[in-house]
Amino acid sequence: MAKVKTRYVCQNCGTTSPKWMGKCSACEEWNTYVEEIVEPKTSPKNTRLSDIDKHQLASAVSIEAIESVQERRIVSDDHELNRVLGGGIVPGAIILLGGEPGIGKSTLMLQIAIHLRGVKILYVSGEESASQIKMRADRIGVKNKDCLILTETNLYNIFKQLKSNRPDLCVIDSIQTLYSPAMESTAGSVSQIRECAGELQRFAKETHTPVFLIGHITKEGNIAGPKVLEHMVDTVLQFEGQHHYAYRLLRTKKNRFGSTAELGIYEMLHDGLRQVTNPSELLISENSDQLSGICIAATIEGMRPLLIETQALVSRSAYGTPQRSATGFDSRRLNMLLAVLEKKCGFRFGDKDVFTNITGGIKVEDPAIDLAIICALLSSFEDVTVPSNVCFAGEVGLSGEVRSVNRIEQRILEADKLGFKKMFVSSSNKGLNPDKYDIKLVQVSNVQEVYTNLFQ
Repeated sequence: MAKVKTRYVCQNCGTTSPKWMGKCSACEEWNTYVEEIVEPKTSPKNTRLSDIDKHQLASAVSIEAIESVQERRIVSDDHELNRVLGGGIVPGAIILLGGEPGIGKSTLMLQIAIHLRGVKILYVSGEESASQIKMRADRIGVKNKDCLILTETNLYNIFKQLKSNRPDLCVIDSIQTLYSPAMESTAGSVSQIRECAGELQRFAKETHTPVFLIGHITKEGNIAGPKVLEHMVDTVLQFEGQHHYAYRLLRTKKNRFGSTAELGIYEMLHDGLRQVTNPSELLISENSDQLSGICIAATIEGMRPLLIETQALVSRSAYGTPQRSATGFDSRRLNMLLAVLEKKCGFRFGDKDVFTNITGGIKVEDPAIDLAIICALLSSFEDVTVPSNVCFAGEVGLSGEVRSVNRIEQRILEADKLGFKKMFVSSSNKGLNPDKYDIKLVQVSNVQEVYTNLFQ
């Protein structure tokens, strides 16, 4: 008998080594090498599972000879998913969905599969039984005879079902549970994930069948498996949210068929995920009491304007070192804004504890909320309330100037639609005509002018 050959593969980056090493030389992670059996070179050629039909030899053609074909997308009833994907599901696309355990990935995919009427769907689950999936489907409350359920982890059996049923869409839950008989390693290893994803990618491109892959994430928040997995797929979606909040955010990290800046918002209910069509009303509290340290910021997520509530608390430090805490906001940017207030306005935060929060459990990276954070800090510092019908949109620079932000017209229209009476914007916004809006625009050039208008 031939001697069995083994190799060691890093489970973080996929680097191979003939011997075990404590530290990976590529990604510099410790204790990530796992022993795997090398596939024999004498293995039969038909072990590739996606070789259902014979391949035709491709030939090079001129780019001018290629016809431009507009793919007809599969448009679902989920408008949030359509927005994130760039208008619908592209035939032949392979989409990777990642997220924390229990965040609602399987619920979202099953809900989409059940709501897609007239589209034949094969839902493959390697984590749950058919009865468990049926219980979730009954809770959602929608029935669809075109949705087929398969509980299987063997990729060979999955391809046999795909060939016999020929679905219009396939969902794999999850890619880490599948294994290919062509590989000797266990399911979830780097080799198995790379092999299974490669076979599903070839199947999607050859048959023009879109495939959704649900992926696990590591404790660092990255999708488990080799980084090449994200390069192989067409779209990478991240399902985010906190278990203490009912809201879930669907973000795009990569999209070959649309923008990567789109955002979908859902609300987790007992009967599934509900689409949030007007998130501004949900992200702003309806507290009738006027409280200090609260300001409304106009931000943009993708093509969608949002109005969010920023909160700040400034209090005297009870310990030697003042605390700085930012939830949903970059803590380094918070330190920069505090330094601007000390340098340009004379406020002393050196002996103060400072806490900031973005309500709703969302994380915002738009620099246009700087002005609202500044005003919330000043409101809490002075213990003076900012009127609830005032909102802000402006970036604050290191010298204290209020800089212009992009898509200011969309932000103004969203604030006007929600009934705000006054909005602070930068005076450097070019082409902005305040007279054509019903909302009153206050144009400021620096932080001192904002303080004068609000607190003096």
